Amino acid sequence: MDLDPLDPVYVAERLSQPPFVSIAGVHNVRDLGSYRSATSPGHMTKPRLIFRSAEVSSITDEGIAQLKALGVDKVYDMRSDTEIERYGTPCPELEGIEIVRVPVFKVEDYSPEMMAKRFELYASGQTEAFMELYSQILDHAGPAFGAIMRHIRDHSDEGMLFHCTAGKDRTGVLAAVILKLAGVDDESIAEDYALTRVGREPARQAVMSRLAQLPLFATNTVAARNMFSSRAEVMLAFLGVLQTKYGGVVDYLKQYLNLTDEEIDIIRNNLLTPIS
Repeated sequence: MDLDPLDPVYVAERLSQPPFVSIAGVHNVRDLGSYRSATSPGHMTKPRLIFRSAEVSSITDEGIAQLKALGVDKVYDMRSDTEIERYGTPCPELEGIEIVRVPVFKVEDYSPEMMAKRFELYASGQTEAFMELYSQILDHAGPAFGAIMRHIRDHSDEGMLFHCTAGKDRTGVLAAVILKLAGVDDESIAEDYALTRVGREPARQAVMSRLAQLPLFATNTVAARNMFSSRAEVMLAFLGVLQTKYGGVVDYLKQYLNLTDEEIDIIRNNLLTPIS
């Protein structure tokens, strides 16, 4: 089935190619640059400006040096206090790099009832379930996404990285919003989302061990394996929801992040660079 372990030779080869970036101790790191804009012909997203990843809690000294070499001087952590405590994955000390906590979900969003519902949605693996989850992210993420968007507005030449725990859902939704604003076509955004399937593969055993500590996943291996799902069609469906339910990316940024048209234009311009 499509959630069986991937061929390690294929994984190693794919991880060595763009948009993947090697950061020692961190999984699923990708550069959101070099995607062509369909709405700004002759332009693409700026390389080495915005990176996405899974949690950076286990980054090594070599990884910190690699981040600095990429020009990253700020890391935005979208995980909740609850996650950090549950998994014992505190923010590391990154000399010369600032970590900014911007949790999408607050502690009260992790009540047993809400967590049971969220895990039930994950466990189903159904596209409709992910649409509900991703709508929850959009509804709650105004302050977190707003801080990151304002960074792009104000720091057009300073590299930054954002992440959640796996670098798939909250990170994937924000990456889609950013790429959509830059005018990247839906198929390319969906392909970027699907790459998380490869990016997370080296962490498979660690993730399965972590999930085994939770009752739902300890007794339901199919549900646990569905946590690895990152199908392109899910992202295509989400982009449809972003348009129909939220009025498109610009309306979402205005209504939920309180950005003005002028600010949105600045952010869009800062995301793009001419194709040489």
